[in-house]
Amino acid sequence: MRDAGAVMDGEFGMSQARPGAAGAAAGSSRPSSKLKILYHHRTASKDGQAVHIEELIAAFRRLGHEVVVVGPRWSERQSFGSESRLVGLLRRYLPRAAFEALEFAYTLVAYRNLRRAYRAHRPDVFYERYNLFLLAGAWLRRRTGIPYILEVNAPLFDERQRFGGLRLRRLAAWCQKTAWQSADAVLPVTGVLAGYVRRDGVPESRITVIQNGINRAAFLGPVDGSEVRRRYGLEGRLVLGFTGFMREWHGLGSVVELLAQADPALDLHLLVVGDGPGRQDLTDQAARLGVAERIHVAGLVDRDAIPAHVAAFDIALQPAATAYASPLKIFEYMALGRAIVAPRQANIEEILCDGETALLFAPGDGADFRAQVERLCTDVDLRRRLGAAARRTIEDNDMTWDGNARRVEALFRDMLRARADRTQVRRN
Repeated sequence: MRDAGAVMDGEFGMSQARPGAAGAAAGSSRPSSKLKILYHHRTASKDGQAVHIEELIAAFRRLGHEVVVVGPRWSERQSFGSESRLVGLLRRYLPRAAFEALEFAYTLVAYRNLRRAYRAHRPDVFYERYNLFLLAGAWLRRRTGIPYILEVNAPLFDERQRFGGLRLRRLAAWCQKTAWQSADAVLPVTGVLAGYVRRDGVPESRITVIQNGINRAAFLGPVDGSEVRRRYGLEGRLVLGFTGFMREWHGLGSVVELLAQADPALDLHLLVVGDGPGRQDLTDQAARLGVAERIHVAGLVDRDAIPAHVAAFDIALQPAATAYASPLKIFEYMALGRAIVAPRQANIEEILCDGETALLFAPGDGADFRAQVERLCTDVDLRRRLGAAARRTIEDNDMTWDGNARRVEALFRDMLRARADRTQVRRN
């Protein structure tokens, strides 16, 4: 969703909006109600992370703000779920400690580019997406005093220590704590994740939970899934659906088992929208269990085609979820009025209510998961009621990217007012 008027500069690129594309150019007068936002990230993959980045930037611009983006230039060229070839090779062949040291050293490159962007554009405020071993934002805040918000999507020190292993553990823990404590406001995407932020010493007054959201124009307008159903031969069939990058921990194996065990009269089919390393295991399992003909994998589809695919689902599935995540797919399921089955865990219960907006099951309990899905299979009215209530939840709480941009804007306004008040006090 790169702006048509953007230009990139350098390996760690600066995206500058030209006049007419995203607000006034640098150096020109801007209405006092509009902000110039410096946005920084170190995300090079094209997955849900990229969706969050692109949608929030676009929402800021729809509100009339000017956004200067500093991020990896190679991220523009990646396919969904991939990382740059250079990063992949370094990750594969370098000793883990050496790779982590290189990540930390890259902070110098990131800081150089942030300083260059700051001097060129003189932004009003600074927004950064947290990444491990990345202190460039903290350094810019300390050097310039610019109001600084840090978005946190995962406790990466804990996550990488648990799943990928960390060699420079003390450095990683210090980097995470320093980054979080340096921000004027930290925005974890769930209340569960906020607990990690508190643990690292960030006071409650500087923590604001802002969940993921949806694009109102794409997901809350009229959407028809009938063409998608025709394409995959799903007319008249009961369709279970899943969107997202296919990994082992997403629990799709339990859905294949459900298809194999369910009453054949239900004529259940699974439509998966996405791709990833778990695809081959899924198709192999389906073949072993004799349900290969009832598995339909759409693969990667254009972002603007996602709504029509989700609209083709009768029941939308979240078979498993990371304990602190804010699953983007759930918000999309809700906006399109799908009946949802998801795990009963704290982060999911922040957005879904069992029996009102979804049916929830005990995490990891295959029998409970199957029972909730089969309950929806045999109750059309329940599916409609849950779907309608889920959509109302999105609308009533403005769970949209525009809504999130407004929430961030309000925080920045408060910071700017507080700074102006402090300046006035010093002058008096």
